[in-house]
Amino acid sequence: MRRNLPYWAFIVFLLCFDQATKWLIAQQIPLFGSRKVIPGFFSLTHIRNKGAIFGFFSHSGSQFIFPALIAASLVALALVIYYFLKTPAAERSMKLALSLILAGALGNQIDRVGRGYVIDFLDLYVRNRHWPFFNVADSCITIGAILLLIIFLVRKPACSPSSSESAR
Repeated sequence: MRRNLPYWAFIVFLLCFDQATKWLIAQQIPLFGSRKVIPGFFSLTHIRNKGAIFGFFSHSGSQFIFPALIAASLVALALVIYYFLKTPAAERSMKLALSLILAGALGNQIDRVGRGYVIDFLDLYVRNRHWPFFNVADSCITIGAILLLIIFLVRKPACSPSSSESAR
């Protein structure tokens, strides 16, 4: 358990950073308000996302989407926690990826359950073409998932045939 302490500290740091940024946006920028950071490319825009990551399902009129998102998030969160706990601390890149995903999933789940929506505010665009709004938690999930994909692509299979077997 002691070997996992740095990862737990990292998760708590990211979770606090995510929640602090969402709180600051809610306090400083009115709903649907926007502040340009890099004109023509990046703004801080306060929106409420009742859907999933990057706003998927946010405009669905179905009353079942919100409970389904909470249920799916809880299942995914349980799986990530399970794999996090089962992964040896020595597998640093895997622990880092799972830590990022866990922090992001917790951050958005706190919002979804506590507020009924997730605060998104990062707005990337070129001219009038916008990337879906997102937040720190979404960034953590995305970076963690990309890192996991890289790990799986680079990792050698555990049960590869030996050269003597492949020569037969």
